[in-house]
Amino acid sequence: MKILVIDDEPLQCDLLKGFLEKNGFSVQTAHTGADALQRFREGAFPLVLLDHRLPDMNGDEILERIKAVNPFVRSIMITAYSSVDTAVRVMKLGADDFLEKPVDLEKLLDKIRMISQSVMVEQEASKVADAVSDGPLPVKIIAESPEMKNVLSLIRRVAPTPFSVLIRGETGTGKELVARLIHLLSPRKDHPFVEVNCAAIPENLFESELFGHEKGSFTGANAARRGRFELANAGTLFLDEIGELPHHLQAKMLRVLQENKISRVGSEADIPVDVRVITATNRDLKSLVTSGKFREDLFYRLKVFDIEIPALRQRRHDIPALVESFMERYGFNNFQMDPGAMDALIKYAFPGNVRELEHIIQRTVTLARGSRITVRDLPEEVRYHGVAETGGPTNRLEAVEREMIMTALEKYDWNQSRAADSLGISERVLRYKMKKYLIISPKKF
Repeated sequence: MKILVIDDEPLQCDLLKGFLEKNGFSVQTAHTGADALQRFREGAFPLVLLDHRLPDMNGDEILERIKAVNPFVRSIMITAYSSVDTAVRVMKLGADDFLEKPVDLEKLLDKIRMISQSVMVEQEASKVADAVSDGPLPVKIIAESPEMKNVLSLIRRVAPTPFSVLIRGETGTGKELVARLIHLLSPRKDHPFVEVNCAAIPENLFESELFGHEKGSFTGANAARRGRFELANAGTLFLDEIGELPHHLQAKMLRVLQENKISRVGSEADIPVDVRVITATNRDLKSLVTSGKFREDLFYRLKVFDIEIPALRQRRHDIPALVESFMERYGFNNFQMDPGAMDALIKYAFPGNVRELEHIIQRTVTLARGSRITVRDLPEEVRYHGVAETGGPTNRLEAVEREMIMTALEKYDWNQSRAADSLGISERVLRYKMKKYLIISPKKF
């Protein structure tokens, strides 16, 4: 990584330059703000170390002007005049960190290595997004959050290899999408991608489904049939829900992975296959190994690379972009998401993950009363999720009561007397209910 060091003290510049170059970084130096800006315009520097006070301008101004040229540049401010106000100001300008003189070189090196790793992740994630932006993936890859950028970075490094990959994650996190992405970024992209849902195959048909069978090998085998391994030859075989693989077939699967040969049911002949195997599970395979339900040797054979997909509640930064993507995908471009509705979605836990968000968008927009989606348009479980956590309505009856009160108040333009009459309760009871359910009239603001 290239680093630009900006300091008016030549000795300080030389010290930092020598230390960083010994640790594998490429370093250039500048002694004035004008010189620094000129060098920054002429070269690509992912990281800048800058002194807070220079002869011609201060570090705040330099940082602001550098950010105007490249908003993605990373920076560490270094100063002999430390104060809380200064630290807050430079962090607001976008500095990644703030260090005092004399600089602790080991501490600085740790911070730079962390930034360097983050920059590499950003670059790799960006390359993956660019590579598949117009590709054949069924849905767009969204990776605004650091968690998903780490996943994309790992995918880019894993994809070119021939080794097995185990994808772990809760239901609805997009494990199949990640498997397809690995295939599309691999040298096998022009060959078949064959998917098998291990949970959907009857146990007595499993062996035939994976390895094929010969004519007459069992009742109903009226013709020879190729299995999924043969169909995926030269390409990728994706085994979803691998934890459901019957125990008696696990030894045969291990043999195929080790020898790259399969034998059809009813045949003793070996057929060579060249297949990359990607597996996925929402179960804890390690615990299945401990309980004897999954072979340990097969587990480690499948887990050459291990990719864990974070749950949506662990990557909330991605929710606005995912909402926008689903609105675009289903032709809902004329609809707008109210800030309150977006806030409710971001706070919701999404036990069904991205798949649940997709279904919520489909249902909400279809049933919306207008082109502007408000909190009231969202499903009940989303509307009252945050309220329940803070001690408000905690059961379905209370949720329905709150909804009735809201409907009456809005119908009568928040006239509490008329709303109470329509509900058949006194105005005093209505006010009590409003306080209980945290209902506040917009006319108070």
